[in-house]
Amino acid sequence: MRIFILILLIGCLCFSCKEQHNTISISGRQILTNNQPYIIKGICYHPVQKGSKNRSFETLGQDLTLMQEASINTIRVYKPITDITVLDKINEANMKIVLGFGYDQGGVFDIKSGTFIDYVNKYKTHPAILMWELGNEYNYHPEWFEGDIKNWYKAMNNAAAKIHKTDPNHPVTTAHGELPDELALNSSPNIDVWGINVYRWDNPGTIYTQWKTVSNKPMYFSEAGGDSYMTIESDGFSQGINEDAQAVANKNILNSVFNNIDVCLGVTMFSFTDGWWKAGNPNQQDIGGWAPKSSGVPYDGSPNEEYWGIVDIDRHKKKTFEVIKAQYLKKPNE
Repeated sequence: MRIFILILLIGCLCFSCKEQHNTISISGRQILTNNQPYIIKGICYHPVQKGSKNRSFETLGQDLTLMQEASINTIRVYKPITDITVLDKINEANMKIVLGFGYDQGGVFDIKSGTFIDYVNKYKTHPAILMWELGNEYNYHPEWFEGDIKNWYKAMNNAAAKIHKTDPNHPVTTAHGELPDELALNSSPNIDVWGINVYRWDNPGTIYTQWKTVSNKPMYFSEAGGDSYMTIESDGFSQGINEDAQAVANKNILNSVFNNIDVCLGVTMFSFTDGWWKAGNPNQQDIGGWAPKSSGVPYDGSPNEEYWGIVDIDRHKKKTFEVIKAQYLKKPNE
């Protein structure tokens, strides 16, 4: 009888382990979790509290509750999370993480020093991990790589190879600024999924057919969206704080994404919360931004860096929150 009970307990434990384990794989242009297609309904997340310039997870519980309400299933972070309780809480909230490594982070889990692989080794079995990400828009900064962007692509490709050897169970991605060119694609065969930071007004438009032409690998939008400040009056939206402009832009972008889910895996919208640390005094919200009409950010062409959140820094919902919630609740092509 005791032997039977012991066998039963072992069986239950093994079943529990199987339930916790998540197999992440690639099939054609899809990413699969436990052999089921996974659509990324995500958010970029870099929480910095008012008055600070450093990331802090002190409001994680509140943030995860809001994310769950918005039907977010994926969180994209720009650098490793070293507190396992944070990873555990994200997993308990039934969310996955796209976890990013920078090139030069002073030797702390970065690509330049090679210490990123120590992090992969430590956390590769954690059920919250969806993908490992290498870099963020580094193609815009050849000056970081001795003036030659090929040096970055070589480092990225080699880092991806190391991850594959250490952890064959999770794809490797990168966040590329706009559509990768022939040099980027040919130099980086070890990248499994291409993330694209795309700002093409409120409609990514031809990027889907462009991607189909240049690659048969999976792709998702690692950043997309609009901010809630209009530097100038434009497209029927008044100058100043304007949540309507952000809400309309994000609705149109998400409609485009989910109408092209056969090509695009989904999106991690930029961003969860306003970042007061970006453009000036971290104790106040500064306008910042570029000259109007100088970029593809809707609708003023000016990315006002401290106004990108779907919630403000005090976690009050903006109008776009309900837009994203409605879009993420819909079935693709609905």
